[in-house]
Amino acid sequence: MMLWLLIALAYANDEEETKVVYKQQTEIDFEGLEIEGQLHKPHGAVVHERKGAAFNPLIQLRMNFQVEMSQSVSEIK
Repeated sequence: MMLWLLIALAYANDEEETKVVYKQQTEIDFEGLEIEGQLHKPHGAVVHERKGAAFNPLIQLRMNFQVEMSQSVSEIK
């Protein structure tokens, strides 16, 4: 029983020591540095455009519904 108590106390002390506190803000100053180098750009650009897939329409759009309208009127009478 005493062994378990010692292990628990040691574990609790380890947890308290491992807490990390970070600064609210980090500031980096690059004014004292001199950076030299070359800028490399690609010589050209290739753009591939895919054509859209053409599907057969599953729904036929209609502009004339006179047959169905006349049938509905005759059903109401």
